[in-house]
Amino acid sequence: MTASDSSFQVDSLIAEDIDAYLDQHQHKSLMRFITCGSVDDGKSTLIGRLLYDSKMIFEDQLAALESDSKKVGTQGEEIDFALLVDGLAAEREQGITIDVAYRFFTTEKRKFIVADTPGHEQYTRNMVTGASTADLAVILVDARKGVLVQTRRHSYLVHLLGIKHVVLAVNKMDLVDYDQATFDAIVEDYAAFAKEVGIEKFTAIPISGFKGDNITAAPSDSTPWYSGPALIDHLETVDLANNAAQERSFRMPVQWVNRPNLDFRGFAGLITSGTIKPGAPVRIVPAGKTSTVKTISTFDGDLDEAVAGQSVTITLNDEVDCSRGDVISAAGDPPEASDQFESTIVWMDEAAMKPGRGYWLKLGSQMVTATVQPPKYEVDVNSFEHLAAKTLELNSIGVAEITTDRPVTFESYGSSRQLGGFILIDKFTNATVGAGMLHFSLRRAQNVHWQPTTITRDDHAILKNQKPRVLWFTGLSGSGKSTIANEVEKQLALMNRHTFLLDGDNVRHGLNKDLGFTETDRIENIRRIGEVAKLMADAGLIVLTAFISPFRAERRMVRDMLPDGEFIEIFVDTPLEVAEQRDVKGLYKKARSGELKNFTGIDSPYEAPESAQITVNTVDMTPVEAAEYVISQILPLK
Repeated sequence: MTASDSSFQVDSLIAEDIDAYLDQHQHKSLMRFITCGSVDDGKSTLIGRLLYDSKMIFEDQLAALESDSKKVGTQGEEIDFALLVDGLAAEREQGITIDVAYRFFTTEKRKFIVADTPGHEQYTRNMVTGASTADLAVILVDARKGVLVQTRRHSYLVHLLGIKHVVLAVNKMDLVDYDQATFDAIVEDYAAFAKEVGIEKFTAIPISGFKGDNITAAPSDSTPWYSGPALIDHLETVDLANNAAQERSFRMPVQWVNRPNLDFRGFAGLITSGTIKPGAPVRIVPAGKTSTVKTISTFDGDLDEAVAGQSVTITLNDEVDCSRGDVISAAGDPPEASDQFESTIVWMDEAAMKPGRGYWLKLGSQMVTATVQPPKYEVDVNSFEHLAAKTLELNSIGVAEITTDRPVTFESYGSSRQLGGFILIDKFTNATVGAGMLHFSLRRAQNVHWQPTTITRDDHAILKNQKPRVLWFTGLSGSGKSTIANEVEKQLALMNRHTFLLDGDNVRHGLNKDLGFTETDRIENIRRIGEVAKLMADAGLIVLTAFISPFRAERRMVRDMLPDGEFIEIFVDTPLEVAEQRDVKGLYKKARSGELKNFTGIDSPYEAPESAQITVNTVDMTPVEAAEYVISQILPLK
């Protein structure tokens, strides 16, 4: 069908029944797809062609519907085609696409959201963002250059992210005189790669984004040897397989709890799979409580049935504990809940991943603290070799184990993007630093369970007649942490307080003797100390710790382990030059001479507290005075 034929049919429908036309437009299926590939493969030009030709198809109809603008609704959005074309032009003026640009257009059969992503290697993270919600990927290859490294990387990520439909668009065919042999060679090369990476099938189309060959009309006179569909025809007819999601067991992550009055308590969210009807038995995960569905509501009223892809509010026949982050599921087939996983991670930050550091992990509506272990291996996207790696750098892809501070409800990414895909967020900058896919729960997580005990931490505290605290002394080497902490413990002992002092050097003789002084080992050192301090606080003790603990993230990690108010950060504020003058252990001298690597304050950073509860200055105070000041700030301890 030509553009003029399509235009005539739509014109006729508008003339005969405008309501029927609008209803047809409203109920068109929506496809999300991504264009990706290497630099200057013509992604933005291709999108510009799709937008321009779509505008030509609907120009008369749009003018008839809204004579004062050229706008068309797409899932509640409004766009201006002229502005879109201007936006593409602005990107060309900059010479680079620097972020994910989402464009909206529609044809007679389907509505589309296309993500235009940058081709440069340093912006691979942006490509992952665009691909995370895509149904299809258009991977462009410059006919003059063939399959490049970035083509392989993007294709690997497309497969990794679970995109089933792949189009290999061999672009700029006009610059190779529409040579069939060139096209066939590229397709053969890509097919060998696709088989190795696990892409089961793809559709190859020779195109020219600049001249429009095989994009919105087929066949092009310039490629008489090609008998396949035009790109837009293929996009309009690809089966999105929405039925597959409906055939799986019911899942609805709870986004928020709606309680406008005491008589109504609804749980709102997007159904990610399955169907649900009033009366159906459901289970709340991870709590495990069961109930039955009372009503299913939308803005348009109650439903007799809801299916995957619908946003609804569900009420239950029982008062059960259910909140944001929980998952309402089919009672007989609930998803798993675990706190230890194997995962694939795409690292997206300029700073390398810090194994052992706490990051926010966001999975659907769930947000927990997660620590990533050193990678099992990193994947070479060219050879697919498994490379040894201690961390992950920008754009690296690796397999690693993740531990969360509490169980999260999940499914493998292969079964559910929504319950298997996650992002990692830096706790201090709030920047998204990684994206990943959960594979499975570790067996040890399934075999180890929390054993409740009769005597609680409150009982321990009552027996000792005191409130548990962790007094966390931090500062440079030589600042006086150990001296002051020791003096504080002496004075507390005279007050009949039950205490224990954990000193950095002493702990490294036993518990942490296997750790060095690299950044990764320092993080693990503090993590272990935090866990020990927490156990001692559970026993009702006042715990004093004297560690450099140079990174704010790890001090915050320990704070998050404890109940509110029990972690007291004490900054022993001593200038570097003063600490170096003292140099009781001779460590600064060794660090300055190069004998001692990764020494805090010299060739390893110290991040001073930004809002410590207590600060002492050992230049102005003696150790005894500092100790007395600390005690005055923490009393009463009951």
